[in-house]
Amino acid sequence: MRRKIVAGNWKMNGDIDFANKFCADLRKRLSGSRMACDVMVAPPAPYLSIMSDAFSDADVTLVAQNVAEYAGGAYTGEVSAAMLKDFGCRAALIGHSERRTLFVESDERVVEKMSRLLEQGIAPILCVGESLEERESGNAKDVVGAQVDFVLSRFSAEQLSNLVIAYEPVWAIGTGKTASPEQAQEMHAHIRNVVAQADTNLSDGMSVLYGGSVNAATAKELFAQPDIDGGLVGGASLKVEDFYAICQSF
Repeated sequence: MRRKIVAGNWKMNGDIDFANKFCADLRKRLSGSRMACDVMVAPPAPYLSIMSDAFSDADVTLVAQNVAEYAGGAYTGEVSAAMLKDFGCRAALIGHSERRTLFVESDERVVEKMSRLLEQGIAPILCVGESLEERESGNAKDVVGAQVDFVLSRFSAEQLSNLVIAYEPVWAIGTGKTASPEQAQEMHAHIRNVVAQADTNLSDGMSVLYGGSVNAATAKELFAQPDIDGGLVGGASLKVEDFYAICQSF
């Protein structure tokens, strides 16, 4: 059975009061609940310590939004994988479309970041996706397949045993647009087929998440698709009620 996962990505939102209230509210909702998915939360780096303490005895996985491609050294402003591990992070996002576009992160940098995470035993959540122009030109599958292949060609199946892939159509992030369940399923199946060409066992066991403006209204139908194992949730993860409802959508 592939893991079902709902991961909330706060992006650059929130403050200390928000983080404390969010943790208390989510803990209350999860208490005594039988969840059908793994619940993950990715707050901004300054709040990792607060949330690590708040969720220390709760079944919530703390996720970093980013990681340096360096193990350590004179890299002002960067946060290493070892530091994330100290804060209790068990997973980290890499290759998010905002990092690729706004901060010009290449596939090569994504691979370096993955290497640092794997050295520390932190599960990478690899984000892949196409722009609206790439989709409309008919190149969506080629673009996404190439992003996945670039990573697969540089690591063994054993090294990638904890890899999670999040498909995020760039045109559906923060726009209110969502790929139809059929569009999302088609790309998820394609991603799984690309992985299967490298290793069928890896493909069969790998969780592939959808990350394009997932909300409480769309989650149930998306998660019902055979190759969609959950969601990487943006704006809706900032409202505990909505985030919890998405986690209950399986």
